[in-house]
Amino acid sequence: MKVNGNTIKPGNVIEHKNALWVATKISHVKPGKGGAFAQIEMKNLKDGSKLNERFRSSENVEKVILDETPHVFLYQENKNLIFMNNQTFEQITVNIDMVGDQAAFLQNGMSVIINLYNENPVSIIMPDNCVEEIIEADAVIKGQTVSSSFKPAILKNGIKVMVPGHIEVGTKIVVRPSDCTYVEKAKT
Repeated sequence: MKVNGNTIKPGNVIEHKNALWVATKISHVKPGKGGAFAQIEMKNLKDGSKLNERFRSSENVEKVILDETPHVFLYQENKNLIFMNNQTFEQITVNIDMVGDQAAFLQNGMSVIINLYNENPVSIIMPDNCVEEIIEADAVIKGQTVSSSFKPAILKNGIKVMVPGHIEVGTKIVVRPSDCTYVEKAKT
């Protein structure tokens, strides 16, 4: 299926240079002169190599139609992640490298979408947001407000994230796994 280069989103799989690539990072650029384009960082699904490619708004690319199936994360065993299909209850094993840095945000029972191509897993779409607990952060300074500057904090999963100054240890926050950014304080 041909799609416009500007419509590609992270997690989409495209056929480019006779290989399957998953889009990992996308930035849309509109230079002062010339036409707009999408700068797309892609990862080869076979060998894991990376490629940066520019697609002009007038270019079409071949988007691969994948079988998107909802799965639940069960557990991690060494470098393998075990998921269960929500409908058939069959288990599938995926190498942790397919998820990349976002694997730290996987929690038991978390729902994800696994993209299958010819019945083989090719990519995993994580939830947009996850709730994590702060285990280490600088002390709260009296008088700091929500709009104050940010400070580093460490989540229970070991990931470092920048949070507002009023957030303290033990607070649960909503984090975006795709770029490890703070979204908001979790509602209890």
